[in-house]
Amino acid sequence: MSDEDTKLIDVSHVVEHGMITYKGLPAPLICDFLSREASEEIYEDGTSFHIGRIDMVANTGTYLDSPFHRYETGKDLSELDLSCLANLDGVVVSIPSDTQEITPAHFADVAIAGRAVLIRTNWSDHWGTDQYFEGHPYVTKEAAEYLRTGGAVLVGIDSHNIDDIRGKSRPAHSILLGADIPIVEHMTRLADLPESGFKFFAVPVKVKNMGTFPVRAFGLVRR
Repeated sequence: MSDEDTKLIDVSHVVEHGMITYKGLPAPLICDFLSREASEEIYEDGTSFHIGRIDMVANTGTYLDSPFHRYETGKDLSELDLSCLANLDGVVVSIPSDTQEITPAHFADVAIAGRAVLIRTNWSDHWGTDQYFEGHPYVTKEAAEYLRTGGAVLVGIDSHNIDDIRGKSRPAHSILLGADIPIVEHMTRLADLPESGFKFFAVPVKVKNMGTFPVRAFGLVRR
C-alpha cells in the first residue's frame, strides 16, 4: 500500500502537565531542564535548544501493560517483541453505551484469533471529568478467558480500567497478562477506526524492569 492508499488514526490521549489519568496517582510534572533562553548562553548567536523534563508515573495517559506489570517473572517492556506491539491485525468491538459488564457474548460474532482486539465503549467521552472515574465499563473474568482462549494477541479498551476496580480482584489483568497478552488502557477515538481491516500499533519505550508505559497508539487504515 502507498501513502496515498492509507491514513493514520491516532487513538491515544495527549499527556499534559497536571492531568489526572487515575485517581490516587500523581499527575505528570512537565517543565524545562534547559530552556531556550538559558541555552542561548551556551551556543552561538541565533542558536538555541530546548531540553524538557517530565516526572510521571508509568500509568499516565494511554499506556500499555506488559506481563511484568502483574507478574514478577513476566516480560517487562524491554522484553516485549515488536511483533506483539506493531503491525497487528486489528478489530474494533463496539459495546452498547449502557453496558458496564463486558461478557463473552459481546465477542461471540467477532474473529479475534491473532488480532488486537480494541473494545470501544465510548467511555473516553468522559475523559477529563469526574465521571470518567466512576462506573466505567470493564471486562469480566469470563470475557478475559474468552479473549485468551480465542487467541487475541493484544487487548485495548477506551475505558478507565479493563477491570472492575470496586474490589481487590483484577481478573482481566491476571488472565491476559498471564498469557503474555499486552493490555492498552485509556484509549480514545476508537469510533474513527473501522471494525476490521486495519493495522494497529502501540509501542512503548524499551525500558528494563518496567511493566507499564505511555504509548502513541494508532491504526493504519486503508482509505
